[in-house]
Amino acid sequence: MKVLFLSAWYPHRFDAMAGLFVRKHAQALARYADVCVLYVHDDETIRRFEIIEQQCENVRETYVYFPFSKNRFLQKISKSINYARAYIKGYTTVKQSFGKPDITQVNILTRTAILAYLLKISQKIPYTIIEHWSRYMPQNNSYEGWVRKRITEFVVKRAAALMLVSNYLRIAMLNCNIHHKNTIIVNNVVDDFFFMHEKKEGGAKKIMLHISCFDEKVKNVCGIVRAAKLLSENRSDFELIIVGYGRDFTLCYDEYTRLHFPENMVKFVGELAPPKVEEYLKRADFVVMFSNYDNAPVVISESLAAGKPVVATRVAGIPEMIHETNGILVEVGNERELAEKMEYMLDNAEKYDAETISKEAQKYSYETVGKELVRIYKSVM
Repeated sequence: MKVLFLSAWYPHRFDAMAGLFVRKHAQALARYADVCVLYVHDDETIRRFEIIEQQCENVRETYVYFPFSKNRFLQKISKSINYARAYIKGYTTVKQSFGKPDITQVNILTRTAILAYLLKISQKIPYTIIEHWSRYMPQNNSYEGWVRKRITEFVVKRAAALMLVSNYLRIAMLNCNIHHKNTIIVNNVVDDFFFMHEKKEGGAKKIMLHISCFDEKVKNVCGIVRAAKLLSENRSDFELIIVGYGRDFTLCYDEYTRLHFPENMVKFVGELAPPKVEEYLKRADFVVMFSNYDNAPVVISESLAAGKPVVATRVAGIPEMIHETNGILVEVGNERELAEKMEYMLDNAEKYDAETISKEAQKYSYETVGKELVRIYKSVM
């Protein structure tokens, strides 16, 4: 079976972390099928279209970088035209090196689904959709524009299946009049090495871990820092380690500085590759998330795979992941409640059974998700 992925988000030369969850879906599927990803991206530094073909583990990847006009009045139309041209050039390259796909997988609506629909009517290639975007949720509310909405409804109805990463996202999309009779929940994927957890060695201090893209509107890292400050007024036997980087990193670091923590109680370690993240998970006693809204955070899946309990907010798809045997839920924005649950977890994290948590998290493994995708494709072809 040949599957072509078309994705609006994917790791590229300007951001190696963008859409990494899409690459992992492709790699999971590639254990059981031939997979090629076609991704296009604008590049203001080039004058001609640039096509790059590469292999990332078991997935073939075709990138098309396209130029655009520097004139601010022509820039938008230039980008739109060259975006379409890039996909035409990219698909021509894919057909030559990979062959005609049996099915197309659209990742993140809406523009990518237009090409998939054109392939369906011109070459009889069915397509499915996997949506990750939280824009349909009322807390985000960025699904706008009459034309966008009508096109989205049109391409979704003509897909062979609509796959979503949480049931909450399904409800949010239903409320936006986006529905499909064949809607399926498909989990995000966790790297295999996260499941190879070891028993944590005891230390002088307990470790709370937060992993973030530092988007304050979504992740509320400052709220975690303030809750840790409340906790520090009662005890000092813990460290809060914060992994990641993003547009609001400075904002969060300034908040930490303003609060005057005791030395070495809070550490910002920056952006790390997944194997390094896994090393910090080994050392952690539990993981803290305090999202204002979210979908199905991969960070939570990785933490559970590593056998670590999680303290997180009762919002969006998170309650579908966290329950009494693998963590604690708190109300959105309630910093005092978060501090209380963090304190409880400092004293009780070892009571959560790592083996049980990790075993349940096998639903996020490459093998489980890859087989599920194959099953879906076979059922719709």
